[in-house]
Amino acid sequence: MNFLAHIYLSGDNDLLKIGNFMADGVYGKPSENFPEDIQKGIILHRLIDSYTDAHPIFRQSTKRLHPVYHHYSGVIIDIYYDHFLAKNWGNYSDIPLADYTQHFYNLLQENYDVLTEKTKNMIPYMVKYNWLLSYASVEGISRILEQMDKRTKNKSGMRNAKNELVAYYAEFEEEFTEYFEAVQVFVQEKLPTLQS
Repeated sequence: MNFLAHIYLSGDNDLLKIGNFMADGVYGKPSENFPEDIQKGIILHRLIDSYTDAHPIFRQSTKRLHPVYHHYSGVIIDIYYDHFLAKNWGNYSDIPLADYTQHFYNLLQENYDVLTEKTKNMIPYMVKYNWLLSYASVEGISRILEQMDKRTKNKSGMRNAKNELVAYYAEFEEEFTEYFEAVQVFVQEKLPTLQS
């Protein structure tokens, strides 16, 4: 799961959203300097990642890419799945995606002091190019994949992964829809048990 899914799966708790969003830049036990709900968001992110990586539907999606993209396949599927969440947003939320994403950008600015340095450095680009909203189009996803490829010094070939998205669009969308129902149930079960 990529940024949008992690934020969405955090529900209505703003600090949980922030922790879940920035968890990739936090290693080891979450610092007690973070508010408790941010710590819980970091833990939730890790639980979702473990669940996702082991899920048979997610693995089925990655298998389709593996011959070309090898260990980057999971990263690409995370991005594809965010595309399908954004594209079908009306099925999951009554709040328009443009409003939802703007609220989240505002939330990051309002809680700037508790963000990790990595997150602070990312925000200007995220807001300028409106990453979360751009996920809704294939062109937007294509730009994200190109940026990801640059970060690997063009070794991953991710800039070409738009081709597989288009070629197997219906299959990936069906897999996302089935997987996302399952992960929502998983998160609802885990939320009451989170300990910071």
